[in-house]
Amino acid sequence: MYQRILVPIDGSALSKKAVRSAVQLAASLGAELVAMHVVPRYPMSYFDGGIAVSRADVARLEKQWSDRAQELVDDAKEYGSGRGVKVKGLVVQSSAIADAIVRVAAKQKCDLIAMASHGRKGIKRILLGSETQQVLAQGSIPTLVLR
Repeated sequence: MYQRILVPIDGSALSKKAVRSAVQLAASLGAELVAMHVVPRYPMSYFDGGIAVSRADVARLEKQWSDRAQELVDDAKEYGSGRGVKVKGLVVQSSAIADAIVRVAAKQKCDLIAMASHGRKGIKRILLGSETQQVLAQGSIPTLVLR
């Protein structure tokens, strides 16, 4: 059925639950798992009255974010390998999270995306957006949404 499953992770409790579910599904199917975390680029536009941030500070912040992302994918790899599932971990830098997920799924030849949805509704959804909704709208790969 499915041979390679992509599971995007963000470090939230719901995301960790998605990793557990994806590992369980991969184990039952004999599939591989690709765990990925998208690190956003530091916003470089400046507004009137805003504080300019030095390139050194931006580099330091982005390194912290990348290090944290690597910890998250390493945790997913460890969890999967402890259950007999081969897990590849990827850290991707992009400001467009949903685009990055769809792009990685295609590049890694994944045939399923398993991702969490926070289930935001109303004004929170409008203000915060929904990466899951964007993946569903943009992607052509079957997507399993977990809550």
